[in-house]
Amino acid sequence: MERQLMTQEVEIEFKSMLTKDEYETLLSEYQLADHIKWQANDYFDTASFELKKHGAALRIRETKKGQVLTLKQPHEVGLLETHAVITEEEAENLFKYGIVRDEQMLAALASFNLTGPLEHLGRLETRRAEKMTPDGLLVLDESHYLEKQDYEIEFEVTDEIAGRRAFEQLLAGHDIPLRPAKNKIVRFMEEKMSRSEG
Repeated sequence: MERQLMTQEVEIEFKSMLTKDEYETLLSEYQLADHIKWQANDYFDTASFELKKHGAALRIRETKKGQVLTLKQPHEVGLLETHAVITEEEAENLFKYGIVRDEQMLAALASFNLTGPLEHLGRLETRRAEKMTPDGLLVLDESHYLEKQDYEIEFEVTDEIAGRRAFEQLLAGHDIPLRPAKNKIVRFMEEKMSRSEG
């Protein structure tokens, strides 16, 4: 099998938490109820959350097409995402032993000087619906993790200023207040940390 090279991209997105009713209204409005896809994210960090302390996060995303290991870290604008397509065996090495085999991903992780091994912290499952609009990619998510459930809207754009304006207009047009949303990985980690402290 030919090895797919690691890719990097800067993600610019706007997001807001939704109520269940708002989520269902938008699903209906944009005719997305029959276009929902399942995906699962498994999150990894050291026992002392060293990646999180640097504002970074590591996940394996499992979709119907395969598994992708992604490192998200802060960037001047948005987040820098480093992606590596991984095999079942590589995923198993990370789940069981905390071992990353992909050399380019290891190089990206090296800058964090992790002192402990990576551990699997848990899984977040998402039912996702997407629609390309003239202003950007509209994403509606229903997420389940650590016995919690939440709803959010994401708007992925290439132009930060025009994108922000379009996103604010979209929310206003549906009478939805802006409720700042942390990344799923951050919401998951905060819930995980509060449980480990409790």
